Amino acid sequence: MAPMNHEQLCQAMVSKLAAEPDPSGQADLICSKGALGIAADRKQIKKTVKRLRSIEDYRFLVINRGDLFAANPATIGTKIGILDENGALLKAADIPRRR
Repeated sequence: MAPMNHEQLCQAMVSKLAAEPDPSGQADLICSKGALGIAADRKQIKKTVKRLRSIEDYRFLVINRGDLFAANPATIGTKIGILDENGALLKAADIPRRR
């Protein structure tokens, strides 16, 4: 199966996780699990992780499963979880500590 683009990943999360657009604009989508940042290709991963760092709730990076080896190092130490295109949890998220 070909990798999904940004719009396809958004639609997949809307249908699988009942996600909605984030009214604050910090994340791409929000759902019961937390905030979702969509990175459809490897070039978008670091930029999306940087954007998600400012959110103080559970946050997840949504990727195509084939990009896991690029996404995992970018999320180490950030407490950002990773979801694949099917909504499957690839890496658990944690709430960031208060500073």
